[in-house]
Amino acid sequence: MKKALFVALLVLPLTTTAQQKAPIAQYWMSVETAAGMSIPGMAGMGGFMAGMMGAGQQSSGRKIGLQIGSQRNADAPAAAHEIPSGMNMGPSLPLLTPTTRPVEVVRERRDRWESPDRPKGRMLIYWGCGESVRAGQPVVIDFSTVGQGQMPAGFTSRAIATGSPPGGRTTGTWPNQQDSQSIPDAASLRGAHTIRGNYSPDMRFSLGDDFMEQVSLQQTARGAGASVSWNALGNATGYFATVMGGDGNDMVMWSSSEVREMGGTLMDYIPPGEVSRLIREKVVLSPQTTECTVPDEVMKRAGGSAMFNFIAYGPEANFAQPPRPQDPQWAVKVRFKSTASTLLGDAGQSRGSRSASPGRTPASAPDEQGQQAQQEPASPASPVREGINILRGIFGR
Repeated sequence: MKKALFVALLVLPLTTTAQQKAPIAQYWMSVETAAGMSIPGMAGMGGFMAGMMGAGQQSSGRKIGLQIGSQRNADAPAAAHEIPSGMNMGPSLPLLTPTTRPVEVVRERRDRWESPDRPKGRMLIYWGCGESVRAGQPVVIDFSTVGQGQMPAGFTSRAIATGSPPGGRTTGTWPNQQDSQSIPDAASLRGAHTIRGNYSPDMRFSLGDDFMEQVSLQQTARGAGASVSWNALGNATGYFATVMGGDGNDMVMWSSSEVREMGGTLMDYIPPGEVSRLIREKVVLSPQTTECTVPDEVMKRAGGSAMFNFIAYGPEANFAQPPRPQDPQWAVKVRFKSTASTLLGDAGQSRGSRSASPGRTPASAPDEQGQQAQQEPASPASPVREGINILRGIFGR
């Protein structure tokens, strides 16, 4: 008995503390196909508001983000991603290591809701597809009662296991100030890829996946609410949509989730396994779904500034050498998504009931005479801007 207990105690630390070693280098390729409008002023809002409004500074076309992180140091770090010829972007893309800048000391300022003049207005939170809103909606958040750093009741956003972006002693990214060329419409990712650097092992892999198909949104005037349909994407794992707008007094937020969900963390890359879980939990729409109706009450509350944002989650490819479960020297993740955005209501229908043309924003689209149409911000958008400023303080951004 004593001998068995001694053996158990001896083995226990080995079985409970054994962990796989982190790779020397990790590499992420984030591949997006975007269709929609530019959302100015949303950069720097992080995963919450940037996701709700289309990931900030949204532009149409194909986009790639490259990130490398290594545990090794280099006096003069240099790395590049050698790409297939089908990308039509030259032989390689440079992965630039950011330079260290002096830390700027900024005096702490008083946020606007700490002043005697507290912000006015409310946030109304809705969810669920259908002509009518569900019982218990909306969840109302009064901006005047929101204190700095306090998370208002009614904020529900699920934790998603997306993994940690590459980091380490030395990092590199693309696009960067050295190379920020746009992705050609006919570019293809299929073929052999190699990442070489003086601070990481060579990483070689071959991709069979390519850019996802572009989403085409169409608004249909049918009954109450706003019915939005989209083309089915063959390799999509699920869909999710949000609406944001305002009626002059209130900021209105809606998501396509069947259960209460803010949705900010869902407007980004999500692994297929997590998407499957969220479909089971009735948060994400299944890949067989091609239509959703924004409730009539949401449309009326949002007024003329209702922005519909949509994401189709795509596949994910993972490579490692040596293959897991061995301790890999390097690991690569390639993730895909396709996004779109459009205005709902009369504004959206006046644009042909579809998402904006690629590469064109509402503020710079030429009118029928070929002149630049000047659009003044609609007055109903003021509560949206007020809400964004408040949420910056809540989430520390």
